[in-house]
Amino acid sequence: MGNEPESEKQDDELHKNEGSESGQSSSAEPADSEAQSEAQQADAEQPIDAEDASDEADELAKVKDQLLRTIAEMENVRRRSQRDVENAHKFAVEKLLGDLLPVLDSLEKAEEVAKETDNAASMAEGISLSLKLFVGILEKAGVAIIHPVGEPFDPQLHEAMAMVPNPDAEPNSIMDVMQRGYTLNGRLVRAAKVIVVKGE
Repeated sequence: MGNEPESEKQDDELHKNEGSESGQSSSAEPADSEAQSEAQQADAEQPIDAEDASDEADELAKVKDQLLRTIAEMENVRRRSQRDVENAHKFAVEKLLGDLLPVLDSLEKAEEVAKETDNAASMAEGISLSLKLFVGILEKAGVAIIHPVGEPFDPQLHEAMAMVPNPDAEPNSIMDVMQRGYTLNGRLVRAAKVIVVKGE
């Protein structure tokens, strides 16, 4: 009878120990499962990060390639524009020269006629035709002749070479033109050299 309480105590202790061991194992299992899920999640995230990095690298390469192409195209445009400007400067008078060649031919013919004939009238007529052709070409190119006889003196267009009294003309008007002036599309190329009527 005296041994029974001791055996019961031992049984109770065994049950407690088993309970505590089972509790420890049960509490350890959730920790292990959480660690495994975190590891799996980390493993799952790694390929996604690598894929994103690869996409970013591809996108960066595309942008870099596009930028290089744009720079090359701009450089080509710059060179082409520079070449066009140079050609424009070199050959700006090409069309005018083509129009003036007939005048040169006409003057050569007038020179031949002058050498072969003593008729001054026919020679003058040939020179007059050449001059008329020349003036027409200049006017077509935007050149205007300044021949201001009888007009008021304008220092922007005329250069006074002398001032003479003339009671029959308006004071400060142009009495004679010593050398014609020319404008190109409204811009003065050469002022006309004139004689101005002196005021009283």
